[in-house]
Order: sequence, then C-alpha cells, then structure tokens
Amino acid sequence: MKKLLGSKGIKLPVFVLCLGPLGALAWRAFHHHLTANPIEYITHQTGDWTLIFIVITLAVNPARKLLRLPELIRFRRMLGLFAFFYGFLHFSMWIGIDKFFDWADMLHDVRKRPFITVGFTGFVLMLPLALTSTVGWIRRLGGKRWRMLHRLIYVTAIAGVVHYYWLVKSDVRKPLFYGALVGLLFALRAGFWLVSRRRQPGAKAIPAEITTAEMS
Repeated sequence: MKKLLGSKGIKLPVFVLCLGPLGALAWRAFHHHLTANPIEYITHQTGDWTLIFIVITLAVNPARKLLRLPELIRFRRMLGLFAFFYGFLHFSMWIGIDKFFDWADMLHDVRKRPFITVGFTGFVLMLPLALTSTVGWIRRLGGKRWRMLHRLIYVTAIAGVVHYYWLVKSDVRKPLFYGALVGLLFALRAGFWLVSRRRQPGAKAIPAEITTAEMS
C-alpha cells in the first residue's frame, strides 16, 4: 500500500476518480435523467459533493496518522481543490442558472435567507484556501501563517453543514451525518494536538504539518 501511494503515477487515477461525480452528472444529462427539476438536482448534487470532498480532505491528516500511511498527505491538496471545484459548480448553478446573474435578487437572498447567507459565506472562505494552495504561496506566507489560514476549512465545513441543515428543513439526516463527521475529525485533530503537546512540553505544536510530499 505504501509503495502504491508513493508512486508517481497514482495521482492521475485519483484525479480521474475525483471527476467521477461530474462525469455521472454529464451522463445523466445526456440521457435526460436529471429529474423533473434538473437545476435543483444538479445544485443539490454539487453541494453534496462539495461537503463530501471537504470531509475527505479533513480526514487525510487523521487517517495518515491512525493508519500509519504518511503517503496519504500527497493527496490532500488535490482533494481540497476538488472541494472548491464542486463548490464553485454549486455556486455557479445558483448565480448563473437559477438567478441569471440578477445581482439585486442575489443580494436580497443573501441578506434575507439565512441558509443562502451561511452557504455564501462558506464558499467565500474557500477562495483564499484555493488561491493559496500552491508552493509559492506557502513560501510567501510562511508555514505558520499558511497553516493558520488553512484552518478556515473547518469554518467552511461548519458553514456547509449549517447551510445544508437549514436548506432541507425536514429530513436532516444527511446534514447531521456530515456534521457528526466534521465533529469527529475536529476531535481527532484536537486529540493529536494534545498528545503532541504532552510529548513536547513547552513546544507550540501545530498539527497538519506541511510536507514536501504534499506538494509533489
């Protein structure tokens, strides 16, 4: 497993796999299987996959420690960018197809409809994370500031869960499931941080370290 995860060619099949949800949507569109309300269906699907990729991205660091597979860190940046990609598609469906670039109507929705307000906030917080995902930005910001900035992914995750919860109103099982996963991952991160502090008294331990493998 370690040899496979560390191989040079492994990122390509992972990239293709991450495009799977988009491919499934394209296939359904080609065969006219997007339900009676295709705009709503695509919007919900891209929203779901945004949250899924956020959760997977958050899970990389705990998984590599628990499974003792440090090579998993190589995929974190790609997974995070796919979370932004599907979030962008989700937002684009609302801004371009649902609202037809009616800025006044969109601003009214952001102000008056809480689930849109928190969803829009979550997407805006993803922008700096995507823009600063390169090696160049890590060098410009410095490792510590870069790590601090990228902890916004937890705020984005919480905003996404709240957005989903307020949107569905009645059947809240899926947003609660995502919320439980985010809570678990946050607890694991806090646990690793506490263990690290105990092992290194007085040190300012910072979890989710940047590694050269992640940038490869």
